[in-house]
Amino acid sequence: MVDLHSHTVESDGSYTPEELVATAVSEGLTTLAITDHDTFSGYEIAAQAGSGGLRLIRGIELNTRQGGRSVHLLAYFVDREPTAKFRRWLDDMVQARRRRNEALAAKLRDLGVDIQLAEVEKLGRTLTGRPHFARVLVEKGYAADRDEAFDKFIGETGRAFVERDAPTLAETLPVVAEAGGIASLAHPIRLGYRDVGREERMLGGLRGLGLPAIEVYHSDHTVPQIERYQALANKYGFRATGGSDFHGSYKPGIRLGYAANGTVVIPDSVTAAFQAR
Repeated sequence: MVDLHSHTVESDGSYTPEELVATAVSEGLTTLAITDHDTFSGYEIAAQAGSGGLRLIRGIELNTRQGGRSVHLLAYFVDREPTAKFRRWLDDMVQARRRRNEALAAKLRDLGVDIQLAEVEKLGRTLTGRPHFARVLVEKGYAADRDEAFDKFIGETGRAFVERDAPTLAETLPVVAEAGGIASLAHPIRLGYRDVGREERMLGGLRGLGLPAIEVYHSDHTVPQIERYQALANKYGFRATGGSDFHGSYKPGIRLGYAANGTVVIPDSVTAAFQAR
């Protein structure tokens, strides 16, 4: 059993890297990719602490845009270190995130929400994102829960939403490839296509841009959706990856090593995406 999509407190998860590894070992996983947003810190802490026999893979989740939509891209560095050039590029992405956070905090204050970026960054540790804003909004009583915080304030339809300056997917793919990484489209269901024909044409177009893999197995994907994405992967020559998108207590009900809301074991075969580069 494997999991190629997980998060720690170094981005927006609730588990420390050591706790995440210990949980993966206790669940019987053989392989775990740590894919925090815009940072390798979670992986590096876990690797230094020791994996308990677990195969650890260095990964990262990047925010991009394509066709007017937010597109999350997973990148895996399996048999090589990310290049210095890639790390500098990543630093630029982190700075763009902070500029968005500053604007988001200011916009919330304009709406009468008593919030300072410093208090949000205390929660965000290495990397602060909207989930940390949501926690502060809930703690201060401006929202009943995380979902309401996003819906009312910080989600794409929220009153304080601020678009993050992100590169396009077409710009990001060659950067990842040049750095020695293997890219996979994260949770394609979240792109929000209601028409499966349009979704297929979009995925086919991404294959033409050089996208090598898609995340077939994910906790948000139903069994029929997993079957559809596997069929599309076969049709267009994508490699299939899979992960739970585990965030610990911040996304309750998600179990390491399982897709389809905990009903489907993520098979070892997804690690084949890292072979025959």
